[in-house]
Amino acid sequence: MGFFSFIVLLAIAYLLWRISDQMPDILFRLSEIQRDIAEIRRRNAPTEKAQTTQSDGDSGQ
Repeated sequence: MGFFSFIVLLAIAYLLWRISDQMPDILFRLSEIQRDIAEIRRRNAPTEKAQTTQSDGDSGQ
């Protein structure tokens, strides 16, 4: 049982090492995705404001 626990502990340590090795790449990709989403929202923001202004004006008539 002790040997099996040692093997499991080694496997967990290896997996944690592999995950931590990939962290900088994962964080970089997440920041790129967030930047792209912010850019898309900035592009769509004037369009949404124009639509709400038009619909507000139409409902008042």
